[in-house]
Amino acid sequence: MTKKISKVVILAGGLGTRFAEETSLKPKPLIEIGGLPILWHIMKIYYAHGMREFIICLGYKGYLVKEFFSNYRNHVSDFSIDFQDNTTTFHNKQAEDWKVTLIDTGQNTMTGGRIKRIQPFVGDESFCMTYGDGVSDVDITALINHHEKSGLDATMTVVTPPGRFGATNIESGKITGFREKPLGDGGRINGGFFVLSPKVFDFIEDDATVFEREPLETLAERGMLGAYPHEGFWQPMDTLRDQRELQKHWDSQKAPWRVWTNGDE
Repeated sequence: MTKKISKVVILAGGLGTRFAEETSLKPKPLIEIGGLPILWHIMKIYYAHGMREFIICLGYKGYLVKEFFSNYRNHVSDFSIDFQDNTTTFHNKQAEDWKVTLIDTGQNTMTGGRIKRIQPFVGDESFCMTYGDGVSDVDITALINHHEKSGLDATMTVVTPPGRFGATNIESGKITGFREKPLGDGGRINGGFFVLSPKVFDFIEDDATVFEREPLETLAERGMLGAYPHEGFWQPMDTLRDQRELQKHWDSQKAPWRVWTNGDE
């Protein structure tokens, strides 16, 4: 019997060079929407689908991510400190029952190398993987079910975005290759929400491996990379303009990626 997928790997170590206004001070996954890091929003998306175990791949200014989670319970709770007996009592709002593993995967390591480095923490289990700078209302449960039914080594969520991204070739529900995408051609692209079997580690050579190149291209050539189409909301946060757009969504009280309930914050 296949073990239920329970772990989420989040790549959160890149430099974020197109977002220098903020990333000179903090890693991009800590840039805030509604007062909390986009990384938190991504984790809440998965948490809404019952997933609570996260492995976060750190790199650039990773110590700030460690500090955020070390103090997270204090950030989201009211509490009293009794300095006389050195005790802390928390009130009302409590932190989620997350298990968060924070791994330094190197300052200059590429995306594939980061995934390879956390292999000991995943073991022989299939797992979800995403990037620490994009949100969506993708149905994670349906994505996992789609992957498990396919019997393939990897499944990639594909979306139809604005025209600045490279597109995929899809045949019979499988990704067969990748190409540059001309503006407005309707091609689907990597939406960043994956389910991966442990077999993908075999396609990653070293720290210099870019996951979106050789590993995914080889999986596609072998017919082992599935496509999960997502027609709903999807938005990466690559620039300050993107962050402001996401903030507008949040301020409207109708942020599409906010798939968790009001009482679950």
